[in-house]
Amino acid sequence: MDRIVTSLTRSLFAVALLAGVLFAPHRLLAQDWWNSPKTGGPGQQIFDANCAGCHGLDGRGGDKGVDVVDNLANLNDTKLRSIIAKGISGTAMPAFPELNAQQVRSVIGYLRAMQGVGAARNLPGDAAHGKTLFYGSAGCFHCHTLSGNGGFLGPDLSNYGSNSSPDAIRDAITKRDRVPSAGFRFATVTTAQGERLDGMIRNEDNFSIQLLAKDGTFHFLRKADLQKVEDAGHSLMPSNYADRLSASDLDDLVAFIVKSGLSASKTTTESPTE
Repeated sequence: MDRIVTSLTRSLFAVALLAGVLFAPHRLLAQDWWNSPKTGGPGQQIFDANCAGCHGLDGRGGDKGVDVVDNLANLNDTKLRSIIAKGISGTAMPAFPELNAQQVRSVIGYLRAMQGVGAARNLPGDAAHGKTLFYGSAGCFHCHTLSGNGGFLGPDLSNYGSNSSPDAIRDAITKRDRVPSAGFRFATVTTAQGERLDGMIRNEDNFSIQLLAKDGTFHFLRKADLQKVEDAGHSLMPSNYADRLSASDLDDLVAFIVKSGLSASKTTTESPTE
């Protein structure tokens, strides 16, 4: 009898737990959704979990919330961050203090992507001059590819502007302390024969290193055949853009990256599938 009671208790607990998950309010903590199998990226995942219940999955509004795609297109990122963090007094819009800064940036980036050309049209910068900077004096193209043009030592930025807010892009450009992301560690490798190779360590395990050299050649190297590996310990991305570029130049560069990203995203969306 005790065994039956215990089994029944466990079953009821499982049902209660499942009910709590299924019928919990839409305002779920973002970290519960960060590793969701959805394909829209963290911004969409957080939006779907926290915002879509009122504003709709497409952001176009519902019974409880307004259309955030068109109605908020003219608000800058600072104002949006304030609304998300503090809510709007006297309305049904709640505060979301549980979202950290990165999660808020992701949500705003996703919102900007939904706003599409409308968001790009409200950018303060001159995208044409931003293109000149990207492929000219700013030197971004030496490492980054955008829309098929540029270098390969840094991340491809073709779609970056479609899922990152202007403020987040500006912060990424002007950041002084950088930690190289996986696959973009710059190092100098010396082989047993004394040959030195400079490049990005794309992959590494206990026995080998896969290095993309500056000249574009790819090298698979056994560690047993190397004299030493000297990690640069810093990112190749310049840390002085805040000094090199004026505020106006930064606006222009951000505008170019955002508009290029939105254009690439729109092209991808409109391309016919096989």
